[in-house]
Parts: sequence; C-alpha cells; structure tokens
Amino acid sequence: MINFGITERKRRELEQRMVKCNLLEKDIEEKFVRSGGAGGQKVNKTSSCVYLKHIPSGLAVKVQKSRSQGLNRYYARKQLCEMMENNLLGEKSPEARKIKKIRKQKDRRRRRTKRAGSKL
Repeated sequence: MINFGITERKRRELEQRMVKCNLLEKDIEEKFVRSGGAGGQKVNKTSSCVYLKHIPSGLAVKVQKSRSQGLNRYYARKQLCEMMENNLLGEKSPEARKIKKIRKQKDRRRRRTKRAGSKL
C-alpha cells in the first residue's frame, strides 16, 4: 500500500475497508490536479488536489482537504469507500444510519417545541 503520511493503524483500517468494498488499487485511476482556494502560493505551485475514479463503477471523487498530497490521497480513498458502502449497503450503510439518527433527533426536537408552544 501507499505511504500517505498517516499512522500504521489508520493505513490498515483503510486497507481493510477497501477490501470490504471490493476496491482494488488496479481499478482506481488517480490524477493530481492543481488546488485552489486557501493555502497561498504553495497550492498554486503544487498539484496536491487528488482526483480518483473507480473504473468498474464509474464513481469519482475529487479531494482537496489538505495542502499535503499524501493526506489528500488518503482522504480520497476513504471518501471513495464511503460512496461504495452507500451504494452496496443502501440503508444499512454507516452514512445512512447517521443521517437517520440525525433526522430522528430533529423530529423529536420539533415535537418538543410544538408541545411547548401549544402550552403558552
């Protein structure tokens, strides 16, 4: 696996997640693009923005979270895994569960507010 400048534990977790999602390095097309926005002259000189495309599924990701190309490569792979999980697992994916939980919390608050408003 590639050295992203992250801890060994995080690298292993990413590898395991990629295996679960059937993401192979040979199926990923990787390009480096010039970043924009914050970062000053540094981002104008280096191509630290990472574009990944999973060829079999056609999913594409463009990440520019960090000024470091290595970290952006890690974040891009992580985001690609999330997208694959959402496609494969649907409502059982971690992202869908998180959204469902937040929606429930908002509904609960809305009901509470409604009840409090009717008492006045």
